[in-house]
Amino acid sequence: MTKYIYLHGFASSPQSAKAQDISQRFAQIDTLITIPDLNTGGFSELTITRQIQQVAALLPDNSVQVTLIGSSLGGLTAAHMAQQYSQVQRLVLLAPAFGFLSHWLPKLGEEAVQRWQQQGYYPVYHYGEGQTLPLSYNFVTDSAQYQEDSLQRPIPTLILHGKQDEVIPITASRDFARYRPWVELIELNSDHALSNVMEEIWQAICLFVHSQ
Repeated sequence: MTKYIYLHGFASSPQSAKAQDISQRFAQIDTLITIPDLNTGGFSELTITRQIQQVAALLPDNSVQVTLIGSSLGGLTAAHMAQQYSQVQRLVLLAPAFGFLSHWLPKLGEEAVQRWQQQGYYPVYHYGEGQTLPLSYNFVTDSAQYQEDSLQRPIPTLILHGKQDEVIPITASRDFARYRPWVELIELNSDHALSNVMEEIWQAICLFVHSQ
């Protein structure tokens, strides 16, 4: 028996197009997938640690294997969960946000990041809520401790990443997969949203799940 859990991305929600697409496809094969709202507790106080703790509460005992499917920051969270929890036996990562801070903070600019640190909160557009919300600088300090170097647990991992990804460059996933023989990377002709390749993603997930 396998439990499936989907982790949505940063400033997103269980109602995102990708989460709903995955949910509907699982429903069509009569398989339950849990999609927690990672904004629980308020987006303003979001941290990766909080996400991990929230999802950990959903994990069954060791008699049930868990497959985590994570999108973007949800993918990064899933990868770190697999390092910490033995119940997690498979990972499917969609454009995982490896090196998230190193890609995001330079786009904000040094002045904005300094102002964020001084003022404590920074306005971020939340796609799930459809509005701009303040995000605590604790998100940055917490995220800094989650480095890819620590992710060394050899469990079957499938990464699907768009070659035109404008948020997390595909080189991030290439670098991650290069020295981890248990990781399979599929490169897709898409951007960070992956919205034009959901059928390809679903076929790859089905093949991956049934081959293990």
